[in-house]
Amino acid sequence: MRKFTIRKFMNKLILAACIAYLACADLFAQEYKIITTVESIVPMGIGRSRLVENQETVDYRKFTTDRKEGKDSDQGKIDRSEAKIDRMEETKLLNFYSGVGINFQNIASNDAIIGSKLTEMSKDGWVLVFVTSGVESDAGGNDGKGIFITRYIFKK
Repeated sequence: MRKFTIRKFMNKLILAACIAYLACADLFAQEYKIITTVESIVPMGIGRSRLVENQETVDYRKFTTDRKEGKDSDQGKIDRSEAKIDRMEETKLLNFYSGVGINFQNIASNDAIIGSKLTEMSKDGWVLVFVTSGVESDAGGNDGKGIFITRYIFKK
């Protein structure tokens, strides 16, 4: 009769756990999602402001080439139109400027809409890991162009 020991049991348990982990490695892969807000800083409120989220999966490798010796590139062989997705979610936001200047009510309204989206993402199991933003502002004179863009990067 074989003698049962806790040590043998623990060794078998650890071995089984390792095998199960390796068999399920793909289940532990992280998924990332990016939500982008583009808020217009065009005077008179004539710009367009949106919160956008892609609704398609894209493989970046389809649009990637390797360079050899630093100068040779095959990027010219990649058609930009193939990189565009057809399905996205688009939420209207308000512009930063109205007819008389900065509209703080519009900014607060955008914050409420964006906060609602971030809360929904969190409820769906997404974790906000990074936020980055940038501005292309009005250069003065007759420029009349400008955006404030923010990217929210989530992982699951």
